[in-house]
Amino acid sequence: MTVDLTQLPPLPPRPVDSHKGTFGTVLVVGGCDDGIHTMIGAPALAAVAALRAGCGLAKLAVPAPIIAQAIAIAPSATGIALPVDDGLKLLNSDAAALLAPELERATCLAVGPGWGVGFDRQQLLVWLLAQDEVPVVLDADGLNNLAELSDFTADLRAPLIITPHPGEFARLAKALAINDATGDEARRAQAAAGMAQRLGSIVVLKGSTTIVTDGQRTWTASHANSALATAGTGDVLTGAIASAVAQWWKPHLGRVNPNQMGGLDLFDAACWGVALHSLAGQRWADQHGAAGLLAFELANELPEVLRTLRAQV
Repeated sequence: MTVDLTQLPPLPPRPVDSHKGTFGTVLVVGGCDDGIHTMIGAPALAAVAALRAGCGLAKLAVPAPIIAQAIAIAPSATGIALPVDDGLKLLNSDAAALLAPELERATCLAVGPGWGVGFDRQQLLVWLLAQDEVPVVLDADGLNNLAELSDFTADLRAPLIITPHPGEFARLAKALAINDATGDEARRAQAAAGMAQRLGSIVVLKGSTTIVTDGQRTWTASHANSALATAGTGDVLTGAIASAVAQWWKPHLGRVNPNQMGGLDLFDAACWGVALHSLAGQRWADQHGAAGLLAFELANELPEVLRTLRAQV
């Protein structure tokens, strides 16, 4: 495994005179119970990983029928029960009314883990991406819903990080009429950079080598760790990236670079989220081998990875 931390800015300090509000709030929007498929663990894993990576608060916005189970899995998070109709579809106007004040308090959104795909999700997704204040980490079914929309680029205003695996990347590329070159290892970085430029976003293209790019800068982490090839590790990555953004992201203000304000820009925050996830996976594999990892165990490695990194400074 190769994770070159020398290309990344230092982790911002963690003040000892802080409180939970100091380190930001991650709001996870996901989860699904449509009467056929039930997906509860994915958003809960993202919330747990966000907390393990150091954010101060995590909130779970999931459909009302599964809110109790989601909070039982992630009891340190707080819950927002999104209303559904008799057919278990989200009531979007009511959901938006509940989420609007939460957006004012959130410092990063993680959208898509275990969300399912449907018109109700797509309507809410467009609303979430149309706001321009709160950064969004878009993963899993968030990406699949986006790929179902026509001409969605006109609605993208939020500071955005997308985290596709190759299949999700291919679906988005098709929706954008971009030639998908991710099957060619030598051109993956070029393809990811092209999509980042098209969307004005950060692209985290997952794989045994994960590529992070804003269309101009590119950073890679080579995992070479088959322990991570198991359910839920992508949700942990979503939480880790969202936590990095919630804690450390500061936007460019004119000519003032975020680093001058003790923070990171969106690209560097995404890189650090990927690095923490990768190092946590390697730490688990060093102790247990190449198989048998549970995603919660991966999240639980994050505090020790952070402690080790800070001790090296």
